[in-house]
Amino acid sequence: MSNFEGRWVAVTGASSGIGRAVAIELARHGARPILIGRSGERLAETAAALGAVEHRQLVLDLTRHDLIAAAITEARKDTGPFYGLCHAAGVVETRPLSANTVQVVQSQMDVNVLAGLELARAVCRRDAMLPEGGSILFISSVYGQVGMPGQIGYCATKGALAAAARAMAIELARRRIRVNCLSPGLVLTRMTEEALAKLSPEQVARLKSSYPLGVGQPEDVARAAVFLLAPGSAWITGVDLPVDGGYTAQ
Repeated sequence: MSNFEGRWVAVTGASSGIGRAVAIELARHGARPILIGRSGERLAETAAALGAVEHRQLVLDLTRHDLIAAAITEARKDTGPFYGLCHAAGVVETRPLSANTVQVVQSQMDVNVLAGLELARAVCRRDAMLPEGGSILFISSVYGQVGMPGQIGYCATKGALAAAARAMAIELARRRIRVNCLSPGLVLTRMTEEALAKLSPEQVARLKSSYPLGVGQPEDVARAAVFLLAPGSAWITGVDLPVDGGYTAQ
């Protein structure tokens, strides 16, 4: 069910955290990952973890939306048609409403939403994707579904991403391109650790205690990502799957 049989899957945020875990898990299931991130050095670290699996590395600043389509086109010339995309890259700014300026929200929107949509647009071109269709996955967040103080901009971008994915799923169904979201809860990555550092120890303890199964690891999300991306999940599209240790079940 989860054998990718050498299909090419682009993964953003592949230099660390959830993106790196997704790329490694995809490789374990026979996919050929295209590792996308800003740091060539850190992408090389991810590549080393893939072993002998064929892959490509693409150094790309996702805030430069004008460069995304051309970069995907060049990658496709090298690899052949894409099967899928996992947009795992994301940024978060913990700010109260009083400090949540347009610039702060825009910086999150640029990567979390607009870069993902531009990547999907480029990957889903008829000359870029396999003619039999493929699979697109956006890593959203439980904070696209529930509120969190200090995360107004982040909640807004993740909610927008999930809404866009639903519309995309309907539009692309006629081409057998599936589009889904994963919404992780608190996962221990470098980005979340930086966000938690802005909270008091009491706030952090209270947040962690709100997860019935405890906080997650990147590998927990990666396994679910492979499931939704996999060719065997051919009748699943337009869903937003919480991977949150029971957080949103309460």
